[in-house]
Amino acid sequence: MGKNGIYFILHKPQLSENIGACARAIKNFNFKKLFLINPKPIFPNDKILATSVGAKDIIKQAKVFDNLEQSLGNIDIIIATSARFRNRNIKHISLNDLKKIDFKKKKIAFLFGSEASGLSNNEISYANYTLQIPTNLDFKSLNLSHSLIIIAQTVSSVIKIKTKSFNKSKKVKTASKKEIQSMVNLCIGNLDQINFFKPKEKRPIML
Repeated sequence: MGKNGIYFILHKPQLSENIGACARAIKNFNFKKLFLINPKPIFPNDKILATSVGAKDIIKQAKVFDNLEQSLGNIDIIIATSARFRNRNIKHISLNDLKKIDFKKKKIAFLFGSEASGLSNNEISYANYTLQIPTNLDFKSLNLSHSLIIIAQTVSSVIKIKTKSFNKSKKVKTASKKEIQSMVNLCIGNLDQINFFKPKEKRPIML
């Protein structure tokens, strides 16, 4: 599934510029799916399209829902972003923990709150995890599009690492048993020269 199974959900976004910038960030890392829940501006509008720059296709393909529940039909895992940890019943994860998420088989949605108030406890209750982006402890609030682009870049890197195939060099060949034993004997000989095996009675165990 990979990148086709990643969704970015903006809950009640308030500014056209942020919606456009989020669409641009989504396309920057080759994701495609943008959901909006009850956006305040008319969607789409000229300001959104202008701010999205080359990501107008993301805007045109985006889906708008009246409420959060309607948007979650096919989602397997929801990760809510929040500057504060509030719901103790939901596991909190870090950006590094995204490496443990199964992006290959699961449909994953990242949920972002409105610019003014973020996500309520009720909205977070739909999530499997909450994710906090590490910031200055005295100034935790991030712009909506900045939060999204950090997560998009992190997820893109995780997926790339997990799917990149290993290409064996043509110059490398499997060593024969004889070659391996010769290497072992060379190592043992060098260790003997520096009196590594001490005391002598422990030599067999050390070997």
